[in-house]
Amino acid sequence: MSARFAVDDLWIGQRFGPTVLEDAAGRLRPVEFGLAAVQRSRVPRLPGAVMPGIADRHVHLGLVAAAALADTAVVEVHDLGWIPQVARSWKVKSPTGGVVKIAGAFLTAVGGYPINRAWAPPGSVRELAGPEDGVRAVEEAAQHGHDVIKLVLHSGGPLLDDATLIAVVRAAHQHRLPVGVHAEGEGQARRAFEAGADILVHVPWTESLPDDLIAAMARSMTWTSTFAIHPDAGREKALGNARRFIRAGGRLHYGTDMGNGAAPVGPRMEEIRALGEAGLAGDAVREAITTNQGRDGLPISCAVHALLPLPNDAAEVVVWMNQARRLVGIIEEGAMA
Repeated sequence: MSARFAVDDLWIGQRFGPTVLEDAAGRLRPVEFGLAAVQRSRVPRLPGAVMPGIADRHVHLGLVAAAALADTAVVEVHDLGWIPQVARSWKVKSPTGGVVKIAGAFLTAVGGYPINRAWAPPGSVRELAGPEDGVRAVEEAAQHGHDVIKLVLHSGGPLLDDATLIAVVRAAHQHRLPVGVHAEGEGQARRAFEAGADILVHVPWTESLPDDLIAAMARSMTWTSTFAIHPDAGREKALGNARRFIRAGGRLHYGTDMGNGAAPVGPRMEEIRALGEAGLAGDAVREAITTNQGRDGLPISCAVHALLPLPNDAAEVVVWMNQARRLVGIIEEGAMA
C-alpha cells in the first residue's frame, strides 16, 4: 500500500478537514489539505475521520486483563502503582499493544495506604521512613526509566510528613519527572499543591476545595478525572471541584483508575460523559481524553479511525470511541477505497 492515503477529516490538536496523510517511519504527518487536494492526489481513501486514541492516565494494569486493551481505542495507559520490575517489563513489551507509562511502586508513609490491601501485592508499595528514603526511591525510579512518581496522602492512616513530601517532589523535578499524588481526606490536596506536586491523580472528591486554592492549582497542576469510581456524593463533590478548576483555566485529563472495582477494560463511557458534565466540549474534551497531539503528526500506533464525523461533545465522543479502531490494524488489512 502507498505510504500516503486520504481521510475525510483529521483532528490532531486542531481540525484539518479532508487531508492526505503520509506514514513516514511509523509517524503520521498531514501533507495536503482540502477536498480539492485530496481529489488531485489520487491516493487510497479511508472514509471517515482519524484522531489520536484514548490516553487513560490512571490505570493499574496488574489488576486487569491488559491484553484486552489491544482491541480498543485506548492506545496509551499510565500505570500508577505496581511492582516496579513487572511494570518495567510492560514498557519493554507492551501487553496492551500501545504505549505504557509507569510510576512503579506507590510511595507512602510507613504503615500507610495501601499497605496490607489485598489487591496490592508485595513489592507494589514502598514505605518511606523520611526524606532520605524518598530521595532514594526517586533516584531508583529515574535510573530505571520510570515516567512519573506516585505519592500517597490518604487520611485515616499514617501520612507522609511535609519534609518527606517536599524532598520527593524536589528530587523528582531534578530528574524532570512529574509527581502525581493520591490526595484523599481533608487538607491532603492542599498539601500536595503546596509541596509542588504536578498532578492530582483523582479530582478531589472527599472535600470541596476553596475557590482561591482551586485558582492557584489551575495555574500549575493537572487533575485526572476518575469520577466514575466514586459513589454519588463523592462524584458530585468531585464534579463541583472540577467545574471550578476548569473555569479557572485548569487542565483536566481523562483517567479511570482501571482495576479499581468492576470498571471495563477499555474506554469507560460514564467517565467520558462525566467530562461533559464537568464542562468540557469541543477541542477541550478531545484534548482531555486523547494522547499527545501536534501539527507535526503522531505515531501511527496512537491513531484511531471511525466511520463517523469527528465528535464535538462528550456524548458524541462516547459513540465515536465505541466504534473506533486502531488505524494500524486497518492499514494492515488494506481496507482503503
